Amino acid sequence: MPEIPVKRFLLASDFDQTLSFNDSGLVLSDMLGISGFETRVAGLARSNLVQQGGELAYLIRHDPEFRIVRREHLIEAGRRVRLKSAIPALSDFLSRGTQGHEFSFFVISAAPREIVIAALDGVIPADHIYGTELQFDSGSGEVRAIDRVPAGYGKVSVIEELEKRLGITSDRVIYVGDGNSDVHVMLHVNNHDGFTIAVSENKQLARIAKSTVLSDSAFSIVVPILDQLLHWRTGDIRDLFETYGLTLDEWEKDRTDRMRIGQHLKPLYAAKAAAT
Repeated sequence: MPEIPVKRFLLASDFDQTLSFNDSGLVLSDMLGISGFETRVAGLARSNLVQQGGELAYLIRHDPEFRIVRREHLIEAGRRVRLKSAIPALSDFLSRGTQGHEFSFFVISAAPREIVIAALDGVIPADHIYGTELQFDSGSGEVRAIDRVPAGYGKVSVIEELEKRLGITSDRVIYVGDGNSDVHVMLHVNNHDGFTIAVSENKQLARIAKSTVLSDSAFSIVVPILDQLLHWRTGDIRDLFETYGLTLDEWEKDRTDRMRIGQHLKPLYAAKAAAT
């Protein structure tokens, strides 16, 4: 039998409110007792001083109250971030791939990299996480410089870097995001015939993304990938969910997929692995 040619995809996902429920900057400010985070972010957005998504990095470097932030605070904030369910199942599925399809999964976030790494510890390898890179003073521990902020067009540059590094063509890129800071990268991916998924009801993104998924489960993004990109049958998609101990209880199939995903006590794929 001739070998089936393998199609390789790059799947890149935002972090804040895409894999998590809350903005990591809000988690950090609440932890440190700093009030008015959302008001400060809104003020920066109105001033157009920084690219959308890069507000926390700017505040850490320039706001007097945020100058107390140290590396250990970012790590602790990451541990407190509330994640969406089934991220381990999503990571496992993508690492396994499907017949004829392989996926490289990366997280690209404007949040400080220390926060994202701590939040996804044990689930996503650190070298698959791109976040804001900060320089810390060796003596005081204070943030003394910002090296890189993957926000706005900064996310586009990371996508292009990964394409080149992995040898993946632009039409095999999948990007998942939730807000205005993802507009530039989604337009870029769409313009190169890639596939974009929004995970919020943000009106601006809804007009851009090729699919919108609303669910509390991170595994939900698998549905439009299998349904619209790989053209799986609905029954086969439901069977895949069963192997991960998940049930696709509700699926309002439209341009916006609304779904409720339940979880079994024991995933079938774990039982199969134990049997072998």
